[in-house]
Amino acid sequence: LDNFGNVDGSIVINNSTTTYNTSSDYRLKENEVLISNGIERLKQLKPYRFNWKRNPSITLDGFFAHEAATVVPEAVTGTKDAVVTQSMVDAGEYTSDKLDQEIHQGIDQSKLVPLLVAAVQELTAKVEALEAA
Repeated sequence: LDNFGNVDGSIVINNSTTTYNTSSDYRLKENEVLISNGIERLKQLKPYRFNWKRNPSITLDGFFAHEAATVVPEAVTGTKDAVVTQSMVDAGEYTSDKLDQEIHQGIDQSKLVPLLVAAVQELTAKVEALEAA
């Protein structure tokens, strides 16, 4: 729930799946504009293969949050190279034993999907135009 008592999303668990729902009803949105530069934005993303330092035996695909933030900022939380500061301790956000501890960024990769769809649609239009010529 948000501050006004509205449901902003949900997590639904059944026998074999978990679904994460973000509000998407058209009645909640305004000022919509089609994504027209999907290919150009997509080309700016840098996907990597990597492993987590805590689990070096598993290689994954993904992004560095601070790089993705320049292209799809709504997908990224946190600030690059953030650490716990004295003012955060003074504000009661952290205890003093956490001073200078790293605060890691996060990424919601599902927020990249609209950009991917727009880029695929643009590429499809280009292919269809070439095929028709």
